[in-house]
Amino acid sequence: MSEDLKLAVAAVVRECLGVRPNEEVLVVCNPATQSMGEAMRSEAEAVGAEAVLVVMSERGSHAGEPPATVAEAMVAADVLLAPTVQSLSHTAARKRASEAGTRTATLPGATEEMLARVMGDDMSELRRRGNRVAEILDRGTEARITCDHGSDLRLGLQGRIAIPDAGELSHEGAFGNLPCGEGFISPATADGILIVDGSIAGVGLVSEPVQLTIRDGHLVEASGPEGESLMELLTVHGPDATNVAELGIGTNEKAILTGNILEDEKIIGTAHVAFGASAAIGGNVQVPVHLDVVCLRPEVTVDGTPVVLEGKLLV
Repeated sequence: MSEDLKLAVAAVVRECLGVRPNEEVLVVCNPATQSMGEAMRSEAEAVGAEAVLVVMSERGSHAGEPPATVAEAMVAADVLLAPTVQSLSHTAARKRASEAGTRTATLPGATEEMLARVMGDDMSELRRRGNRVAEILDRGTEARITCDHGSDLRLGLQGRIAIPDAGELSHEGAFGNLPCGEGFISPATADGILIVDGSIAGVGLVSEPVQLTIRDGHLVEASGPEGESLMELLTVHGPDATNVAELGIGTNEKAILTGNILEDEKIIGTAHVAFGASAAIGGNVQVPVHLDVVCLRPEVTVDGTPVVLEGKLLV
């Protein structure tokens, strides 16, 4: 294991989650991510925790539920780490664990190289930016995304609570995504056009801008073969899967565009919108899919005040 990766794993276990001696730590991984899972289990054990590694089969999609035995273990643990291929973030099992007090970090699709690099950003500045973005979204009534490609999407925020993803996961029931670096919210309404020029979860980097048409809170049309692929990945899970589930703004200066959505959505000054499950982050839709799309140089305003301008974060 490289020194940078050792430092990143230690930061996850000790700084982000604040693992303490005698706590029960559950690490859930897949065969493809087992080496990373074992590194996290070993680090938690080195702190003095009772650390357990569970290796489960990959899920069919992001937000696919884990087996019942794993779900019950998630609730029983003091701390949950989930370096899995598909995300457990938007599952009912993760939500139930958080409600039971489990401190949780999900790392869907994280690679060892990514973790070592992206977790190297200034943690105090990441926390400042993430908390500030969440504060602005939390107070807002409407966000608007525009861009040079022709985006014009309005998202209603009233009645929804924003969440900072800034690596602060040491309090009871805390939940976040690692590598960290965003502030996000589950919109109550959404209408307009969004042009995706970065990447699409489950599809990868886009070869040309993809136009998404959103009406009454649902994705109704997507251009080009990559847009068609997104629609297929969503609609196989039923009509609720096209629900606009999330608006997020990236805050991590170390993140770069790779086609891996876990990293792409964290790039500072980008915006992402997700479709599908939202119940785990303040919405009301629970389906076994949650797919993000990334816009690289958006202009994002909240109640008319710029938060992102020409791809630059203003907070």
